[in-house]
Amino acid sequence: MNIVLWVLQFLLGLLFLWGGIYKLVKPLDEIASQLGISVALLTFISVCEVLGGIGLILPGLLRIMPKLTPLAAICLVIIMIGAVALTLKAGGAASAALPFVTGILLLFVAYGRWRLVPIPPK
Repeated sequence: MNIVLWVLQFLLGLLFLWGGIYKLVKPLDEIASQLGISVALLTFISVCEVLGGIGLILPGLLRIMPKLTPLAAICLVIIMIGAVALTLKAGGAASAALPFVTGILLLFVAYGRWRLVPIPPK
C-alpha cells in the first residue's frame, strides 16, 4: 500500500506542479476568460496547485512534517471540486470526469497517508 500511495503522490504532485506552473507562465487573461473567472482567482488557484504539488511529495520524501501530505491532498480536493463545477458549467459531464477522478485519487492519498500508512517523522 505504501508503494501505491507513493506512486500516486508522485504522479499527482507532478500533475499539479505542471498545471500550476503552466498557468502561471501562460497569459492569464486568455485562460481566465476561457474559464469565466478573474485573473486574481486564477493566479491564486495556480499558486495553490504548485504548493499542493510540492506538498504531496516533499514532506514525505524529506520526512519533515509528513502530516502536511494529507493536508495538501485535501486542499487540492477542494480545488478539484471547483474544477468539476467549472467544467460541468462549460463543457458537460464527459469533460468533468478527469477532475472528478483526480479528486477521488487525492481523497485516497489523504486517507491513506492519514490512516492506512502514515509517513513516520524523521
